[in-house]
Amino acid sequence: MTNVFALKGNKRLLNAWAFYDWANSVYSLVISSAVFPIFYGALFRLAEIEKVSVFGGEIARAPLISYVTSAAFVFIAVITPLVSGIADYLGNKKIFLQFFCYLGAVSCIGLYWFSLEHIYFGLGCYFFGLVGFWVSFALNNSYLPDIAFPEQQDGISAKGFALGYIGSVILLLVNLGMVLYPNAFGIVDTPSEPAAVKAMKYSFVSVGIWWALFSQYTFKFLPKGYKREGERKNVILNGFRELRSVWKQLDSETRLKRYLGAFFTYSMAVQTIMLIATYFGEEEIDWGSDDFRQIGLIVSILIIQIIAVGGAYLTAFLSGKLGNIKTLIWVNIFWLALCVYAFFLKTPIDFFIAAGLVGIVMGGIQALSRSTYSKFLPETTDTASFFSFYDVAEKIGIIIGTFLYGFVAQITGSMRNAAIFLGIFFLLGAFLLTRVNKKP
Repeated sequence: MTNVFALKGNKRLLNAWAFYDWANSVYSLVISSAVFPIFYGALFRLAEIEKVSVFGGEIARAPLISYVTSAAFVFIAVITPLVSGIADYLGNKKIFLQFFCYLGAVSCIGLYWFSLEHIYFGLGCYFFGLVGFWVSFALNNSYLPDIAFPEQQDGISAKGFALGYIGSVILLLVNLGMVLYPNAFGIVDTPSEPAAVKAMKYSFVSVGIWWALFSQYTFKFLPKGYKREGERKNVILNGFRELRSVWKQLDSETRLKRYLGAFFTYSMAVQTIMLIATYFGEEEIDWGSDDFRQIGLIVSILIIQIIAVGGAYLTAFLSGKLGNIKTLIWVNIFWLALCVYAFFLKTPIDFFIAAGLVGIVMGGIQALSRSTYSKFLPETTDTASFFSFYDVAEKIGIIIGTFLYGFVAQITGSMRNAAIFLGIFFLLGAFLLTRVNKKP
C-alpha cells in the first residue's frame, strides 16, 4: 500500500523534509559558530600554549583548525558526488542520509573527549562532524524537487531555514545558560577543568542527541528515493560518472548553467563570511575587555540567527513579487553594501548593526538559492546527482573563498581589506544573475 504522506506536495511530507533543518542546524550554530570556537581557544589558554605538536610539526591553534576545516571540505567535495550518485543509482537516498546524520551526531558527542592530550581523536571528531553535517545536508536538499512542486519550493525551502534558526537558537540559549551559570545545572569546577569548560563539553553531547533525535521525524516520512533504471555496474565510480553527466547536460541547459556560474561566484563570498565573521569581530572590533568580547560575539551570533528567521520569509515573499532572479540580484547588492560597511566597523554597536543586517539576507540567500536551483533542473529523477553538483560547487567555493580571504588579509595586514575584496564577488554575482534569463 502506498503511503499517502509520501505523495509529492503533501503538507506532512513537506514539513517532515523542512524539519531536518531543525534537527541539524544546531551543529552549524553551536559547533561551528558559537561554543566550540570558544572551547577550542580555552583549551590552549588553560594550557598556556599557542602551538601543539601534531602532524609532524608545531602548529598554532588557529592555522591548525583552519587546515582541518579545509581538509574536511576537500573530502566533502570529493565524497558528496560519490555518495549522491550511488544513492540515486540504488534508489535509496534515505539510508545514506541517515548514515551521515548519525556520523555527524556521534562525532559531536565525541567532541566531549576533545583534549590537547588526545588531539588526533578530537580533530577526527571535528572532521567527521563537518562531513556528517554537509553531506547529509546535500542529500536532504536533493529531496526538494522530489517532494515539492515548483510553486511550493520557495516557501518550504524558507520554512526549513527558519526552523533551523529557531531550533538552533533554542538549544544555544540552553547551552549558554550552562556555560554562564554552570552551578545552576549541577556542574562544578574540578582541579583539572573549570565548570564552564565542562559545560561546553556537555553542550557538544546535547547537539549530537538533538540532531539524532529530531531527525527521526524526517526519516519517518521521507521516501527512500527513486531507483535508477538499467544495469548496475561500476557502482563505486558511478557517482563521478553522474557528476560528469550533469556537467555534460549543462551544455543544453543554458539557464541552469548560467545560474550555477552566478551561484558559485556569490556563494563563495557568502560562505566565507559565515565562517570568518566571528574571527573578524574578535580581531577588528574594540570590545574593551575579554569578557565583553566573549559576550558580545555570542550576542551578535544570536542576533543573526533570530533575524535570519524573518529574513528567510522576507526573501521568499519578495521572490513571489519580483521573481527569484531579480530578488537574488538585489540581495547580492545588499551583501555588497555590507562588505563596504564592514570596512568601517570599529565599535561593538557597529558590529551588532552589521550582525542584524547580515541576518536579514543570510538565510534568505541560502533558501532562495536552493529553491531557484531546484526550479531550473530539467525533468529527471536523478536529483541527488544534480544537487551533489550544486553542493560540490558550493564547497569548492568555500575552499577558494577562505583561501583568498586569508591571502588578502595576510598580504595587506587587514581583515577589513579582505572584506572589501569579498564584495567584488557579490558585484560579479549580481552581474552574472542578470544574464540567467537572457536568450542564448
